[in-house]
Amino acid sequence: MSFAETALLGAIAGFTIFLGLPLARAEGLSIRARVGLSMLSAGILAFLFMDVGAEGLGIVETHLDAFKADEASLWPVIGLFALMSVGFLAGVGGVATAQRRMGSRANAAPPIAGGESTAVVTAAELADHRSAVSAVERRALRTAMVIAVAIGLHNFAEGLAIGVSSQAGEIGLATVLIIGFALHNATEGFGIVGPLGEIRPSWKWLGLAGLVAGGPTFLGAMVGYQVTSDALELLFFALAGGAILYVIGEIWNGVRRLGHTELGLYLLGVGFLLGVATDLVVAYGGA
Repeated sequence: MSFAETALLGAIAGFTIFLGLPLARAEGLSIRARVGLSMLSAGILAFLFMDVGAEGLGIVETHLDAFKADEASLWPVIGLFALMSVGFLAGVGGVATAQRRMGSRANAAPPIAGGESTAVVTAAELADHRSAVSAVERRALRTAMVIAVAIGLHNFAEGLAIGVSSQAGEIGLATVLIIGFALHNATEGFGIVGPLGEIRPSWKWLGLAGLVAGGPTFLGAMVGYQVTSDALELLFFALAGGAILYVIGEIWNGVRRLGHTELGLYLLGVGFLLGVATDLVVAYGGA
């Protein structure tokens, strides 16, 4: 496959993430629907966590097999494991640190008026209320953008795999493969918008989130066509895995206060199985 064809496949695979993003503009969703959508996105992310973990371990195990066969030393295994550990911890702890610093100023809840003033909302109280609402919106948007970044890291690593495989002539532009990537990345779009709840982001924000999450697939495919690096691929898998694990915890913390736990757990399972099903379509296409 040529470089141009590889770039086209990477662009198609990355662009389809936009298919799931317009759902964030939907109005009138009930609490049950918001919980279901959030946990569906958590299920999709749980599959991605399993997927990146398997891919990363596969890279390390390949070098371990070479050592067992006396074809290489143990140092590459140790080095790759250390790189995976650093990347994973950076993905978990680094995202948490960034979130804490961005939201370091905790906004106090609006004061409750008492006595004869209960019927009157002062300008200061109204400003406090608006500040609290704005803080909730900013946190939701930050969490969703962190999800987009985590998915982008995953997709960059997947793009590297696309580029390496196509350069070796192992992938064709089969229709079923393109459909598989479209389905798979569309579900990742749902993963981004799920935690937003009642927040309706602007089209500009959705466009940025789509570029952050989907653009790395295109970039990774082009880099992978030119450069073959197990270490680079493993680093991005590890970063993605750590960030995704952190985000799953954030989603759960956000929805557990809303109730409907049983429904949420069922949708968590549905999201995971949806990720598996779309990945099988990709695998059937030859990826």
